[in-house]
Amino acid sequence: MNLKKAFTENKSIRLGLTAETWEEAVRLAVNPLIESGAVKEEYYHAIIESTNEYGPYYILMPGMAMPHARPEAGVMRDAFSLITLTKPVVFPDGKEVSVLLTLAATSSDIHTSVAIPQIIALFELENSIERLVNCQSEEEVLAMVEESKNSPYLEGLDLES
Repeated sequence: MNLKKAFTENKSIRLGLTAETWEEAVRLAVNPLIESGAVKEEYYHAIIESTNEYGPYYILMPGMAMPHARPEAGVMRDAFSLITLTKPVVFPDGKEVSVLLTLAATSSDIHTSVAIPQIIALFELENSIERLVNCQSEEEVLAMVEESKNSPYLEGLDLES
């Protein structure tokens, strides 16, 4: 599961979107994966339900959320999508988010061993949230993913598959 490859194959980078609510932002973030067939519609509903039940546990850092649900909630194949918002939305815990990176993983192992290190590597780049929000093209986002490949978090990972 390769972040760059997943973004490209699923055509799942959408920049400068507008959402009024966190639910709408999650919808915008999941839509590219529904459109590409990586997840079923139920995946979106599972994220909303788990957020309502457990809170937005997937806000990983100020300004950034990684909405996801269980593999059995409609995941057809491993994939990522990334959206940026023109203005942040407020989640139920009061935190503001302007970058949403949706994860669809077919297993918990992929989620923890392959997906999370790549996401950490991308978001540990200096000013990552601001830089992503300012990206004007898919190519600029992919260049940041490429830049993140030097991260120590990715040592020993096979990201070519």
